[in-house]
Amino acid sequence: MPVSPGRAERHGGDLALAGLGRKTRTIFTLSGGHVFPIYDACTKAGVQIIDVRHEQTAAFAAEGLAKLTRGPGVAVVTAGPGVTNTVSALSTAQHNGSPLIVLAGRAAGSGWGRGSLQELDHIPIIAPVTKLAVTVGTTSAIEGTVAEAQRVALVSHRGPVFVDLPLDVIYGMAGGPTLASPRPFPKSADPDPEQVTRAGRLLASARRPMLVAGSDVWWEGASSSLRRCVETLRVPALANGMGRGCLSAAHELAFARARDLLREADVVAVVGTPLDFRLSFGDFGGAAVVHVTDSPAVRATHVELAAAPAGELSKVLEGMAEAGAARLADHEPWIARLRDEERARREADEVLLGSEAAAIHPARIYGELRRRLDRDAVVIGDGGDFVSWAGRLVDSYEPGCWMDPGPYGCLGTGLGYAIAAKVVHPDRQVVLLAGDGALGFSAMDIDTLVRHRLAVVIVVGNNGIWGLEKHPMRAIYGYDVAADLQAECRYDEVARALGGDGEIVRHPAGIGPALDRAFAAGVAYVVNVVIDPAVVYPRTSSLG
Repeated sequence: MPVSPGRAERHGGDLALAGLGRKTRTIFTLSGGHVFPIYDACTKAGVQIIDVRHEQTAAFAAEGLAKLTRGPGVAVVTAGPGVTNTVSALSTAQHNGSPLIVLAGRAAGSGWGRGSLQELDHIPIIAPVTKLAVTVGTTSAIEGTVAEAQRVALVSHRGPVFVDLPLDVIYGMAGGPTLASPRPFPKSADPDPEQVTRAGRLLASARRPMLVAGSDVWWEGASSSLRRCVETLRVPALANGMGRGCLSAAHELAFARARDLLREADVVAVVGTPLDFRLSFGDFGGAAVVHVTDSPAVRATHVELAAAPAGELSKVLEGMAEAGAARLADHEPWIARLRDEERARREADEVLLGSEAAAIHPARIYGELRRRLDRDAVVIGDGGDFVSWAGRLVDSYEPGCWMDPGPYGCLGTGLGYAIAAKVVHPDRQVVLLAGDGALGFSAMDIDTLVRHRLAVVIVVGNNGIWGLEKHPMRAIYGYDVAADLQAECRYDEVARALGGDGEIVRHPAGIGPALDRAFAAGVAYVVNVVIDPAVVYPRTSSLG
Protein backbone atom coordinates (compact mmCIF):
# COMPACT_ATOMS: atom_id res chain seq x y z
CA MET A 1 0.00 0.00 0.00
CA PRO A 2 1.42 3.46 -0.88
CA VAL A 3 2.89 5.45 2.00
CA SER A 4 3.98 9.00 2.54
CA PRO A 5 6.90 10.08 4.69
CA GLY A 6 6.32 11.06 8.30
CA ARG A 7 7.96 9.53 11.33
CA ALA A 8 6.57 11.57 14.23
CA GLU A 9 5.42 9.41 17.10
CA ARG A 10 1.66 9.19 17.56
CA HIS A 11 -0.51 7.43 20.10
CA GLY A 12 -2.75 4.51 19.19
CA GLY A 13 -5.85 6.66 18.72
CA ASP A 14 -4.09 8.80 16.11
CA LEU A 15 -2.99 5.65 14.31
CA ALA A 16 -6.50 4.14 14.37
CA LEU A 17 -8.01 7.30 12.90
CA ALA A 18 -5.26 7.46 10.27
CA GLY A 19 -6.09 3.87 9.29
CA LEU A 20 -9.69 4.89 8.63
CA GLY A 21 -8.61 7.75 6.36
CA ARG A 22 -9.96 11.24 5.84
CA LYS A 23 -13.38 10.04 4.62
CA THR A 24 -14.34 9.23 8.21
CA ARG A 25 -15.94 12.40 9.56
CA THR A 26 -18.21 10.96 12.30
CA ILE A 27 -17.92 8.24 14.91
CA PHE A 28 -20.60 6.91 17.24
CA THR A 29 -19.69 5.89 20.76
CA LEU A 30 -20.51 5.52 24.45
CA SER A 31 -17.72 6.88 26.58
CA GLY A 32 -15.17 4.41 27.97
CA GLY A 33 -11.65 4.85 29.28
CA HIS A 34 -10.29 2.04 27.14
CA VAL A 35 -10.77 4.18 24.00
CA PHE A 36 -9.92 7.72 25.18
CA PRO A 37 -7.04 7.98 22.67
CA ILE A 38 -9.49 7.64 19.76
CA TYR A 39 -11.56 10.50 21.18
CA ASP A 40 -8.39 12.58 21.47
CA ALA A 41 -7.51 11.85 17.85
CA CYS A 42 -11.02 12.74 16.65
CA THR A 43 -11.04 15.97 18.65
CA LYS A 44 -7.72 17.08 17.17
CA ALA A 45 -8.83 16.14 13.63
CA GLY A 46 -12.28 17.72 13.83
CA VAL A 47 -14.09 14.39 13.50
CA GLN A 48 -17.62 14.55 14.90
CA ILE A 49 -18.23 12.42 18.00
CA ILE A 50 -21.86 11.40 18.59
CA ASP A 51 -22.16 9.82 22.04
CA VAL A 52 -25.23 7.73 22.84
CA ARG A 53 -26.89 6.01 25.80
CA HIS A 54 -26.29 2.38 24.84
CA GLU A 55 -23.61 0.75 22.70
CA GLN A 56 -26.23 -1.02 20.61
CA THR A 57 -27.39 2.42 19.44
CA ALA A 58 -23.82 3.47 18.63
CA ALA A 59 -23.37 0.42 16.43
CA PHE A 60 -26.80 0.74 14.80
CA ALA A 61 -26.11 4.42 14.12
CA ALA A 62 -22.78 3.52 12.52
CA GLU A 63 -24.51 0.90 10.38
CA GLY A 64 -27.18 3.46 9.51
CA LEU A 65 -24.53 5.95 8.39
CA ALA A 66 -22.95 3.21 6.27
CA LYS A 67 -26.33 2.50 4.66
CA LEU A 68 -26.99 6.14 3.85
CA THR A 69 -23.51 7.06 2.60
CA ARG A 70 -22.64 3.69 0.99
CA GLY A 71 -19.32 3.89 2.81
CA PRO A 72 -17.97 2.69 6.13
CA GLY A 73 -19.70 3.52 9.41
CA VAL A 74 -17.60 3.56 12.57
CA ALA A 75 -18.60 2.70 16.14
CA VAL A 76 -16.08 2.99 18.99
CA VAL A 77 -16.86 1.06 22.17
CA THR A 78 -15.16 0.19 25.39
CA ALA A 79 -14.08 -3.31 26.43
CA GLY A 80 -16.18 -6.19 27.72
CA PRO A 81 -19.86 -5.20 27.96
CA GLY A 82 -19.24 -2.37 25.51
CA VAL A 83 -18.34 -5.01 22.95
CA THR A 84 -21.02 -7.56 23.80
CA ASN A 85 -23.65 -4.82 23.53
CA THR A 86 -22.80 -4.50 19.82
CA VAL A 87 -23.43 -8.12 18.85
CA SER A 88 -27.00 -7.60 17.61
CA ALA A 89 -25.91 -4.67 15.45
CA LEU A 90 -22.98 -6.62 14.04
CA SER A 91 -25.33 -9.50 13.22
CA THR A 92 -27.76 -7.09 11.57
CA ALA A 93 -24.92 -5.57 9.52
CA GLN A 94 -23.78 -9.05 8.50
CA HIS A 95 -27.26 -9.87 7.18
CA ASN A 96 -27.56 -6.46 5.50
CA GLY A 97 -24.08 -6.48 3.97
CA SER A 98 -23.26 -3.20 5.73
CA PRO A 99 -19.60 -2.13 6.11
CA LEU A 100 -19.84 -1.46 9.85
CA ILE A 101 -16.46 -0.99 11.55
CA VAL A 102 -16.34 -1.51 15.32
CA LEU A 103 -13.19 -0.35 17.06
CA ALA A 104 -13.10 -1.62 20.62
CA GLY A 105 -11.06 -1.35 23.75
CA ARG A 106 -9.62 -4.42 25.43
CA ALA A 107 -7.96 -5.13 28.74
CA ALA A 108 -4.17 -4.76 28.60
CA GLY A 109 -2.32 -7.73 27.16
CA SER A 110 0.60 -7.26 29.53
CA GLY A 111 -1.46 -8.28 32.54
CA TRP A 112 -3.89 -10.64 30.85
CA GLY A 113 -5.40 -13.24 33.12
CA ARG A 114 -5.20 -11.26 36.35
CA GLY A 115 -8.82 -10.15 36.21
CA SER A 116 -8.50 -6.61 34.87
CA LEU A 117 -11.62 -4.47 34.50
CA GLN A 118 -13.83 -5.81 31.69
CA GLU A 119 -11.27 -8.46 30.74
CA LEU A 120 -12.79 -10.66 28.05
CA ASP A 121 -11.52 -12.32 24.90
CA HIS A 122 -13.91 -10.73 22.44
CA ILE A 123 -12.79 -12.48 19.29
CA PRO A 124 -14.52 -15.89 19.74
CA ILE A 125 -17.79 -14.06 20.40
CA ILE A 126 -17.50 -11.58 17.55
CA ALA A 127 -15.86 -13.67 14.81
CA PRO A 128 -19.05 -15.57 13.77
CA VAL A 129 -20.89 -12.33 12.96
CA THR A 130 -18.12 -10.43 11.14
CA LYS A 131 -15.96 -10.74 8.04
CA LEU A 132 -12.87 -10.04 10.14
CA ALA A 133 -12.27 -9.92 13.89
CA VAL A 134 -8.75 -9.21 15.08
CA THR A 135 -6.78 -8.03 18.10
CA VAL A 136 -3.90 -5.64 17.41
CA GLY A 137 -0.72 -6.78 19.11
CA THR A 138 1.50 -3.68 18.84
CA THR A 139 0.93 0.06 18.59
CA SER A 140 2.85 0.28 15.34
CA ALA A 141 0.44 -2.24 13.75
CA ILE A 142 -2.74 -0.26 14.48
CA GLU A 143 -2.87 1.90 11.38
CA GLY A 144 -2.30 -0.90 8.90
CA THR A 145 -4.68 -3.27 10.69
CA VAL A 146 -7.51 -0.73 10.76
CA ALA A 147 -6.94 0.14 7.09
CA GLU A 148 -7.06 -3.52 6.13
CA ALA A 149 -10.21 -4.06 8.20
CA GLN A 150 -11.89 -1.20 6.37
CA ARG A 151 -10.88 -2.69 3.01
CA VAL A 152 -12.34 -6.06 4.02
CA ALA A 153 -15.58 -4.38 5.14
CA LEU A 154 -16.02 -2.67 1.79
CA VAL A 155 -15.04 -5.41 -0.66
CA SER A 156 -17.96 -7.39 -2.08
CA HIS A 157 -19.86 -8.81 -0.47
CA ARG A 158 -19.63 -6.04 2.14
CA GLY A 159 -20.02 -6.69 5.84
CA PRO A 160 -18.99 -5.78 9.38
CA VAL A 161 -15.47 -5.97 10.82
CA PHE A 162 -14.10 -5.72 14.34
CA VAL A 163 -10.76 -4.53 15.66
CA ASP A 164 -9.94 -4.53 19.34
CA LEU A 165 -7.12 -2.52 20.78
CA PRO A 166 -5.62 -3.58 24.12
CA LEU A 167 -5.14 -0.81 26.69
CA ASP A 168 -1.36 -0.95 26.58
CA VAL A 169 -1.43 -0.92 22.75
CA ILE A 170 -3.82 1.98 22.16
CA TYR A 171 -2.18 4.17 24.82
CA GLY A 172 1.24 3.35 23.42
CA MET A 173 3.28 5.53 21.04
CA ALA A 174 4.73 4.60 17.68
CA GLY A 175 6.35 6.29 14.72
CA GLY A 176 6.68 5.08 11.18
CA PRO A 177 5.13 5.86 7.80
CA THR A 178 1.59 7.09 7.31
CA LEU A 179 -0.69 5.34 4.85
CA ALA A 180 -1.63 7.44 1.85
CA SER A 181 -5.17 8.81 2.15
CA PRO A 182 -7.83 8.97 0.88
CA ARG A 183 -7.92 5.45 -0.48
CA PRO A 184 -10.52 4.45 -3.09
CA PHE A 185 -13.30 2.14 -1.99
CA PRO A 186 -13.12 -1.24 -3.74
CA LYS A 187 -15.62 -2.15 -6.47
CA SER A 188 -17.27 -5.45 -7.24
CA ALA A 189 -15.67 -7.71 -9.85
CA ASP A 190 -16.73 -7.84 -13.48
CA PRO A 191 -19.54 -10.36 -14.08
CA ASP A 192 -19.42 -13.44 -16.29
CA PRO A 193 -20.73 -12.20 -19.67
CA GLU A 194 -22.33 -15.54 -20.50
CA GLN A 195 -24.44 -15.47 -17.33
CA VAL A 196 -25.39 -11.84 -17.98
CA THR A 197 -26.48 -12.64 -21.54
CA ARG A 198 -28.48 -15.65 -20.40
CA ALA A 199 -30.26 -13.61 -17.71
CA GLY A 200 -31.11 -10.80 -20.13
CA ARG A 201 -32.46 -13.14 -22.79
CA LEU A 202 -34.56 -15.06 -20.28
CA LEU A 203 -36.26 -11.86 -19.11
CA ALA A 204 -36.69 -10.51 -22.62
CA SER A 205 -38.24 -13.67 -24.05
CA ALA A 206 -40.56 -14.36 -21.11
CA ARG A 207 -44.27 -13.71 -21.43
CA ARG A 208 -44.72 -12.72 -17.78
CA PRO A 209 -41.37 -11.49 -16.41
CA MET A 210 -40.87 -9.72 -13.09
CA LEU A 211 -37.84 -8.17 -11.43
CA VAL A 212 -37.24 -7.63 -7.71
CA ALA A 213 -34.71 -4.92 -6.82
CA GLY A 214 -33.09 -5.22 -3.41
CA SER A 215 -30.76 -3.23 -1.18
CA ASP A 216 -27.58 -3.99 -3.13
CA VAL A 217 -28.92 -1.96 -6.06
CA TRP A 218 -28.71 1.03 -3.73
CA TRP A 219 -25.39 -0.03 -2.21
CA GLU A 220 -23.76 -0.25 -5.62
CA GLY A 221 -25.25 2.97 -6.99
CA ALA A 222 -27.00 1.02 -9.74
CA SER A 223 -30.35 2.89 -9.77
CA SER A 224 -29.93 4.38 -13.24
CA SER A 225 -28.82 1.01 -14.63
CA LEU A 226 -31.86 -0.62 -13.04
CA ARG A 227 -34.12 1.92 -14.71
CA ARG A 228 -32.52 1.37 -18.12
CA CYS A 229 -32.83 -2.39 -17.74
CA VAL A 230 -36.53 -2.43 -16.84
CA GLU A 231 -37.34 0.19 -19.51
CA THR A 232 -35.39 -1.56 -22.26
CA LEU A 233 -36.79 -5.00 -21.47
CA ARG A 234 -40.23 -3.75 -20.38
CA VAL A 235 -40.03 -5.69 -17.11
CA PRO A 236 -42.36 -4.87 -14.19
CA ALA A 237 -40.37 -4.28 -11.00
CA LEU A 238 -40.91 -4.68 -7.26
CA ALA A 239 -38.51 -3.61 -4.50
CA ASN A 240 -37.55 -4.55 -0.98
CA GLY A 241 -35.22 -3.07 1.63
CA MET A 242 -33.16 -0.15 0.37
CA GLY A 243 -34.07 -1.15 -3.15
CA ARG A 244 -37.19 0.93 -2.53
CA GLY A 245 -36.94 4.17 -4.46
CA CYS A 246 -34.18 2.92 -6.76
CA LEU A 247 -37.00 2.87 -9.30
CA SER A 248 -39.36 5.69 -8.37
CA ALA A 249 -42.80 4.65 -7.15
CA ALA A 250 -44.13 7.00 -9.83
CA HIS A 251 -42.49 5.00 -12.63
CA GLU A 252 -44.90 3.15 -14.92
CA LEU A 253 -43.06 -0.15 -14.37
CA ALA A 254 -42.85 0.13 -10.57
CA PHE A 255 -45.35 -1.98 -8.65
CA ALA A 256 -45.82 -2.19 -4.88
CA ARG A 257 -49.08 -4.09 -4.36
CA ALA A 258 -48.56 -7.02 -6.73
CA ARG A 259 -46.01 -9.06 -4.77
CA ASP A 260 -48.24 -12.15 -4.60
CA LEU A 261 -48.44 -12.12 -8.42
CA LEU A 262 -44.82 -13.23 -8.53
CA ARG A 263 -46.34 -16.72 -8.54
CA GLU A 264 -47.96 -15.97 -11.91
CA ALA A 265 -44.67 -14.92 -13.49
CA ASP A 266 -42.75 -17.26 -15.77
CA VAL A 267 -39.34 -15.64 -15.12
CA VAL A 268 -38.38 -13.80 -11.92
CA ALA A 269 -35.09 -11.93 -11.68
CA VAL A 270 -34.08 -11.09 -8.13
CA VAL A 271 -31.37 -8.43 -8.12
CA GLY A 272 -29.28 -7.57 -5.09
CA THR A 273 -31.22 -9.28 -2.32
CA PRO A 274 -31.23 -12.81 -0.88
CA LEU A 275 -33.87 -15.40 -1.69
CA ASP A 276 -34.97 -15.50 1.94
CA PHE A 277 -38.28 -15.62 3.82
CA ARG A 278 -39.27 -12.21 2.45
CA LEU A 279 -39.33 -13.71 -1.05
CA SER A 280 -40.76 -17.14 -0.21
CA PHE A 281 -37.22 -18.55 -0.29
CA GLY A 282 -37.19 -18.18 -4.05
CA ASP A 283 -40.25 -20.36 -4.63
CA PHE A 284 -42.32 -18.49 -7.22
CA GLY A 285 -44.46 -21.36 -8.40
CA GLY A 286 -43.20 -22.56 -11.75
CA ALA A 287 -41.15 -19.47 -12.60
CA ALA A 288 -37.56 -19.73 -13.74
CA VAL A 289 -35.41 -17.87 -11.20
CA VAL A 290 -32.52 -15.55 -12.02
CA HIS A 291 -30.43 -14.46 -9.04
CA VAL A 292 -28.20 -11.44 -9.60
CA THR A 293 -25.67 -10.73 -6.85
CA ASP A 294 -22.61 -8.56 -6.32
CA SER A 295 -20.57 -11.60 -5.29
CA PRO A 296 -20.79 -15.37 -5.85
CA ALA A 297 -20.53 -15.76 -2.07
CA VAL A 298 -24.13 -14.59 -1.61
CA ARG A 299 -25.66 -16.43 -4.56
CA ALA A 300 -28.58 -18.67 -3.52
CA THR A 301 -27.72 -22.36 -3.24
CA HIS A 302 -31.12 -23.66 -2.06
CA VAL A 303 -32.91 -22.89 -5.34
CA GLU A 304 -32.31 -24.14 -8.86
CA LEU A 305 -31.24 -21.04 -10.78
CA ALA A 306 -31.79 -20.47 -14.48
CA ALA A 307 -29.02 -17.86 -14.48
CA ALA A 308 -26.83 -16.34 -11.77
CA PRO A 309 -24.71 -13.36 -12.84
CA ALA A 310 -22.43 -12.11 -10.06
CA GLY A 311 -20.40 -8.93 -10.07
CA GLU A 312 -20.79 -5.17 -10.34
CA LEU A 313 -24.55 -4.72 -10.53
CA SER A 314 -24.50 -1.76 -12.90
CA LYS A 315 -22.59 -3.83 -15.43
CA VAL A 316 -24.92 -6.78 -14.97
CA LEU A 317 -28.07 -4.70 -15.45
CA GLU A 318 -26.67 -2.81 -18.45
CA GLY A 319 -25.51 -6.09 -19.97
CA MET A 320 -28.90 -7.73 -19.41
CA ALA A 321 -30.60 -4.82 -21.18
CA GLU A 322 -28.26 -5.06 -24.14
CA ALA A 323 -28.51 -8.85 -24.40
CA GLY A 324 -32.28 -8.94 -24.31
CA ALA A 325 -33.15 -5.91 -26.44
CA ALA A 326 -32.96 -7.79 -29.74
CA ARG A 327 -35.33 -10.62 -28.77
CA LEU A 328 -38.00 -8.83 -26.80
CA ALA A 329 -41.36 -10.56 -26.42
CA ASP A 330 -44.60 -8.63 -26.02
CA HIS A 331 -44.88 -7.91 -22.28
CA GLU A 332 -47.63 -5.30 -22.57
CA PRO A 333 -50.59 -7.60 -21.79
CA TRP A 334 -48.81 -8.74 -18.60
CA ILE A 335 -47.96 -5.16 -17.65
CA ALA A 336 -51.60 -4.16 -18.19
CA ARG A 337 -52.76 -7.03 -15.99
CA LEU A 338 -50.42 -5.92 -13.19
CA ARG A 339 -51.40 -2.30 -13.62
CA ASP A 340 -55.10 -3.11 -13.28
CA GLU A 341 -54.39 -5.16 -10.16
CA GLU A 342 -52.20 -2.43 -8.69
CA ARG A 343 -54.86 0.21 -9.33
CA ALA A 344 -57.59 -1.89 -7.74
CA ARG A 345 -55.52 -2.60 -4.66
CA ARG A 346 -54.50 1.02 -4.24
CA GLU A 347 -58.14 2.05 -4.48
CA ALA A 348 -59.00 -0.49 -1.78
CA ASP A 349 -56.21 0.88 0.41
CA GLU A 350 -57.70 4.38 0.15
CA VAL A 351 -60.54 3.21 2.38
CA LEU A 352 -58.07 2.28 5.12
CA LEU A 353 -55.93 5.39 4.60
CA GLY A 354 -58.96 7.58 5.26
CA SER A 355 -60.55 5.42 7.97
CA GLU A 356 -62.62 7.37 10.50
CA ALA A 357 -62.92 4.42 12.89
CA ALA A 358 -62.82 5.61 16.49
CA ALA A 359 -60.29 2.87 17.24
CA ILE A 360 -57.56 4.16 14.96
CA HIS A 361 -56.50 1.89 12.12
CA PRO A 362 -52.71 2.14 11.64
CA ALA A 363 -53.24 2.85 7.94
CA ARG A 364 -54.94 6.16 8.85
CA ILE A 365 -51.61 7.37 10.24
CA TYR A 366 -49.97 6.74 6.87
CA GLY A 367 -52.83 8.44 5.06
CA GLU A 368 -51.97 11.60 6.98
CA LEU A 369 -48.21 11.14 6.86
CA ARG A 370 -48.00 10.60 3.10
CA ARG A 371 -49.48 14.06 2.46
CA ARG A 372 -46.77 15.65 4.60
CA LEU A 373 -43.65 13.78 3.50
CA ASP A 374 -41.16 15.46 1.19
CA ARG A 375 -39.99 13.37 -1.76
CA ASP A 376 -36.51 13.08 -0.19
CA ALA A 377 -37.66 12.44 3.38
CA VAL A 378 -35.78 9.60 5.08
CA VAL A 379 -38.35 7.15 6.49
CA ILE A 380 -37.19 4.57 9.02
CA GLY A 381 -39.21 1.55 10.10
CA ASP A 382 -38.61 -0.23 13.41
CA GLY A 383 -41.36 -2.58 14.43
CA GLY A 384 -43.62 -5.42 13.39
CA ASP A 385 -47.18 -4.99 12.12
CA PHE A 386 -47.07 -1.18 12.37
CA VAL A 387 -44.05 -1.00 10.08
CA SER A 388 -45.45 -3.65 7.75
CA TRP A 389 -48.35 -1.28 7.06
CA ALA A 390 -45.79 1.44 6.31
CA GLY A 391 -43.94 -0.82 3.88
CA ARG A 392 -47.18 -1.37 2.00
CA LEU A 393 -48.56 2.18 2.11
CA VAL A 394 -45.62 4.61 2.12
CA ASP A 395 -44.16 5.00 -1.36
CA SER A 396 -40.48 5.76 -2.04
CA TYR A 397 -39.63 8.11 -4.88
CA GLU A 398 -35.88 8.53 -4.49
CA PRO A 399 -33.11 6.07 -3.62
CA GLY A 400 -31.67 5.99 -0.11
CA CYS A 401 -34.86 7.18 1.57
CA TRP A 402 -36.14 3.99 3.23
CA MET A 403 -34.46 2.13 6.08
CA ASP A 404 -35.61 -0.92 8.00
CA PRO A 405 -33.78 -3.57 10.07
CA GLY A 406 -33.46 -5.95 7.12
CA PRO A 407 -33.72 -9.74 7.06
CA TYR A 408 -32.23 -10.30 10.52
CA GLY A 409 -35.37 -8.66 11.91
CA CYS A 410 -33.68 -7.07 14.92
CA LEU A 411 -35.90 -4.57 16.70
CA GLY A 412 -34.27 -1.52 18.26
CA THR A 413 -32.44 -0.32 15.16
CA GLY A 414 -34.65 2.73 14.78
CA LEU A 415 -33.11 5.34 17.08
CA GLY A 416 -29.61 4.55 15.81
CA TYR A 417 -30.72 4.79 12.19
CA ALA A 418 -32.58 8.03 12.92
CA ILE A 419 -29.50 9.56 14.57
CA ALA A 420 -27.42 8.63 11.53
CA ALA A 421 -30.02 9.92 9.07
CA LYS A 422 -30.14 13.34 10.68
CA VAL A 423 -26.33 13.50 10.83
CA VAL A 424 -26.05 12.63 7.13
CA HIS A 425 -29.08 14.68 6.00
CA PRO A 426 -29.50 17.53 8.52
CA ASP A 427 -31.82 19.51 6.23
CA ARG A 428 -34.20 16.68 5.33
CA GLN A 429 -37.26 15.35 7.09
CA VAL A 430 -36.30 12.26 9.10
CA VAL A 431 -39.23 10.18 10.36
CA LEU A 432 -38.96 7.13 12.58
CA LEU A 433 -41.99 4.85 12.45
CA ALA A 434 -41.81 2.78 15.63
CA GLY A 435 -43.97 0.11 17.10
CA ASP A 436 -44.44 0.63 20.83
CA GLY A 437 -42.57 -2.61 21.49
CA ALA A 438 -39.65 -1.67 19.27
CA LEU A 439 -39.32 1.81 20.79
CA GLY A 440 -38.69 0.26 24.19
CA PHE A 441 -35.36 -1.14 23.06
CA SER A 442 -33.75 2.28 22.68
CA ALA A 443 -36.12 5.03 23.85
CA MET A 444 -33.47 6.54 26.16
CA ASP A 445 -31.58 7.57 23.05
CA ILE A 446 -34.20 10.25 22.48
CA ASP A 447 -31.82 11.97 24.91
CA THR A 448 -29.09 11.60 22.26
CA LEU A 449 -31.31 13.31 19.68
CA VAL A 450 -31.90 16.16 22.13
CA ARG A 451 -28.26 16.61 23.19
CA HIS A 452 -27.02 16.63 19.61
CA ARG A 453 -29.92 18.79 18.34
CA LEU A 454 -31.20 16.19 15.89
CA ALA A 455 -34.82 17.03 15.12
CA VAL A 456 -36.32 13.65 14.28
CA VAL A 457 -40.06 13.02 14.17
CA ILE A 458 -40.94 9.74 15.91
CA VAL A 459 -44.38 8.33 15.15
CA VAL A 460 -45.34 5.55 17.58
CA GLY A 461 -48.00 3.03 16.65
CA ASN A 462 -49.17 2.32 20.20
CA ASN A 463 -51.42 -0.74 20.35
CA GLY A 464 -50.21 -1.93 23.77
CA ILE A 465 -49.23 -5.39 22.53
CA TRP A 466 -46.55 -7.39 20.77
CA GLY A 467 -48.77 -7.76 17.71
CA LEU A 468 -46.52 -10.20 15.83
CA GLU A 469 -46.78 -12.60 18.78
CA LYS A 470 -50.19 -12.01 20.37
CA HIS A 471 -52.37 -12.73 17.36
CA PRO A 472 -50.50 -15.83 16.10
CA MET A 473 -50.30 -17.29 19.60
CA ARG A 474 -54.04 -16.87 20.08
CA ALA A 475 -54.62 -18.51 16.70
CA ILE A 476 -52.45 -21.51 17.68
CA TYR A 477 -53.36 -21.98 21.36
CA GLY A 478 -56.54 -20.01 21.89
CA TYR A 479 -54.80 -17.75 24.40
CA ASP A 480 -51.67 -15.63 24.67
CA VAL A 481 -49.06 -14.87 27.31
CA ALA A 482 -46.13 -12.43 27.47
CA ALA A 483 -47.67 -10.43 24.64
CA ASP A 484 -49.15 -7.38 26.38
CA LEU A 485 -47.57 -3.99 26.97
CA GLN A 486 -48.88 -1.06 28.97
CA ALA A 487 -52.02 0.29 27.32
CA GLU A 488 -51.67 3.90 26.13
CA CYS A 489 -48.17 4.17 27.56
CA ARG A 490 -47.08 7.83 27.49
CA TYR A 491 -44.01 7.66 25.27
CA ASP A 492 -44.63 11.32 24.48
CA GLU A 493 -44.08 12.18 28.14
CA VAL A 494 -40.82 10.22 28.06
CA ALA A 495 -39.70 12.43 25.17
CA ARG A 496 -40.60 15.57 27.08
CA ALA A 497 -38.80 14.35 30.19
CA LEU A 498 -35.67 13.84 28.07
CA GLY A 499 -35.83 17.38 26.69
CA GLY A 500 -37.78 16.74 23.51
CA ASP A 501 -41.49 17.18 22.93
CA GLY A 502 -44.52 15.16 21.95
CA GLU A 503 -48.21 14.47 22.35
CA ILE A 504 -50.66 11.60 22.48
CA VAL A 505 -53.32 11.14 19.79
CA ARG A 506 -56.47 9.13 20.51
CA HIS A 507 -58.76 10.22 17.66
CA PRO A 508 -58.21 10.05 13.87
CA ALA A 509 -58.83 13.76 13.34
CA GLY A 510 -55.93 14.58 15.64
CA ILE A 511 -53.24 12.76 13.64
CA GLY A 512 -52.65 15.34 10.90
CA PRO A 513 -52.39 18.39 13.18
CA ALA A 514 -50.05 16.47 15.51
CA LEU A 515 -47.77 15.64 12.58
CA ASP A 516 -47.76 19.29 11.53
CA ARG A 517 -46.65 20.32 15.02
CA ALA A 518 -43.98 17.61 15.02
CA PHE A 519 -42.43 18.73 11.72
CA ALA A 520 -42.46 22.36 12.86
CA ALA A 521 -41.05 21.71 16.33
CA GLY A 522 -37.32 21.79 15.58
CA VAL A 523 -36.68 19.20 18.32
CA ALA A 524 -37.06 15.44 18.70
CA TYR A 525 -40.83 14.99 18.80
CA VAL A 526 -42.94 11.92 19.57
CA VAL A 527 -46.40 11.59 18.03
CA ASN A 528 -47.81 8.81 20.19
CA VAL A 529 -50.85 7.41 18.34
CA VAL A 530 -53.10 4.95 20.15
CA ILE A 531 -54.11 2.39 17.52
CA ASP A 532 -56.54 -0.51 17.44
CA PRO A 533 -54.89 -3.66 18.88
CA ALA A 534 -57.39 -5.86 17.03
CA VAL A 535 -56.00 -4.92 13.60
CA VAL A 536 -53.80 -7.68 12.18
CA TYR A 537 -51.50 -7.10 9.21
CA PRO A 538 -52.33 -9.67 6.45
CA ARG A 539 -49.07 -11.58 6.09
CA THR A 540 -48.09 -13.93 3.29
CA SER A 541 -44.36 -14.55 3.95
CA SER A 542 -43.03 -17.43 5.99
CA LEU A 543 -40.71 -17.31 8.99
CA GLY A 544 -39.19 -20.73 8.54
